[in-house]
Amino acid sequence: MDRTKYDIEIKHHVFIRAIQRRITPDRIEDTINNGSIELFGNDRVKFIKEGKKRSLICVGEIRGLKIVIFTIETKGR
Repeated sequence: MDRTKYDIEIKHHVFIRAIQRRITPDRIEDTINNGSIELFGNDRVKFIKEGKKRSLICVGEIRGLKIVIFTIETKGR
């Protein structure tokens, strides 16, 4: 999947969760731009970036020519 063909929209909920989990907006942007992509379901997508201590996962939905990121998750090692 070529992420450059889509516009990326990040919902306000993502930034609220990022503040609660002490994740910087730069890390979210890096995950979306450089992380691996995993498609699941009919129109869902995950951007995954492995870190030294924990992974960051941005979950979104493909809507036409737009990807809407609606939540983030962290996974510890």
